[in-house]
Amino acid sequence: MADKMDYASAGVDIDLEGSAVASLISSLGRSVRQTGTPGAPVDLPGGFGGLIEFGDHLLALATDGVGSKLQIASMLNQWAGVGIDCMAMNVNDLLCVGAEPIAFVDYVAVPKPDPEVHAALGASLAEACRLARVTLAGGETASLPGIVTELDLSGTALGYLKKGEAITGEHLQSGDVLIGLPSSGIHSNGYSLVRRIMEHSSMQYTDAAPFDCNSSTREILRFNKTNENVSLGEVFLNPTRIYCDPIVDLIKYAQSNESEFSVQDLRGICHVTGGGLSNLLRLHDSLGWEISNPLTPHPEFTWLAESGGVDTWEMYRTFNMGCGMIIAVNHQYAESICAWLQVKMAGIQIIGHVVDNGRKVVHSPLGIEYTHY
Repeated sequence: MADKMDYASAGVDIDLEGSAVASLISSLGRSVRQTGTPGAPVDLPGGFGGLIEFGDHLLALATDGVGSKLQIASMLNQWAGVGIDCMAMNVNDLLCVGAEPIAFVDYVAVPKPDPEVHAALGASLAEACRLARVTLAGGETASLPGIVTELDLSGTALGYLKKGEAITGEHLQSGDVLIGLPSSGIHSNGYSLVRRIMEHSSMQYTDAAPFDCNSSTREILRFNKTNENVSLGEVFLNPTRIYCDPIVDLIKYAQSNESEFSVQDLRGICHVTGGGLSNLLRLHDSLGWEISNPLTPHPEFTWLAESGGVDTWEMYRTFNMGCGMIIAVNHQYAESICAWLQVKMAGIQIIGHVVDNGRKVVHSPLGIEYTHY
């Protein structure tokens, strides 16, 4: 391919989005809820999930959507994974503050209702609730002809935790160890670039994937089980991994008398979404991050990079590159925490360390770094 591609040329400018969000936040006033009363805000770095006071507990809230992955689902009329995507993008953010997700509400916007599509969405959301261990407490379907041209799906998740046990990153120290949890694929970020690469390639979404999809760290959700070959569409629509199991279980174990480590030894949790590795910068305002033993990227990332001429720096800032969550832990307990997690999920490993050499993320094997989110 003659012209190299990046996320901005595909229509998504991460830097511009960041500036827009900063402008929005700066225009918001302080909460009318007073400190010490239910609903009062709790200051929290990172922005993965918002915290508010609620008696002896804190409530955590997150809202997000599936994004342009839905356009591929619509093109193929395959909706089995998108409810899981929507749930994952929300509950995974709650996990980053140490909250246990408990409830979810969805919002569906369509130009015109389609009972068959809505039934498929309902089944997908039901499976998502099972995986995330939450109650679907309600939702809204809006018919918006003239405003939306195709289905959009978003939602909001609610979680809770005890006061004093939030995981905020404030206790991070140089020498803390980074544990990487494998992704199930592309998850729900970077699809504007995925679609642009596909538009300029000779491949169709129904074509067999031109790479080996077999992996011990994930399963591909098949919607064409009569074909022994996994299609590109199936790879790209593979649902985002929900990390409630094992992260909620890890937190509960850390709170128990059986554990040698405590919640305070879980120093920070990062959901690797849009922005890729630069998401780590959200956890602390001065420390840095060194990735020295990265998880192996799934083969679709290599194919996308080669087919779109996307350089390595851009790939690791756009996609999760095989690592969907990162947990920073006290180095004294890193091996035991990693071993505990490995029993719950295949492919987990120590990937690096927290360092005190400037606020940046360095992927040392590839020689790339990120200095801003």
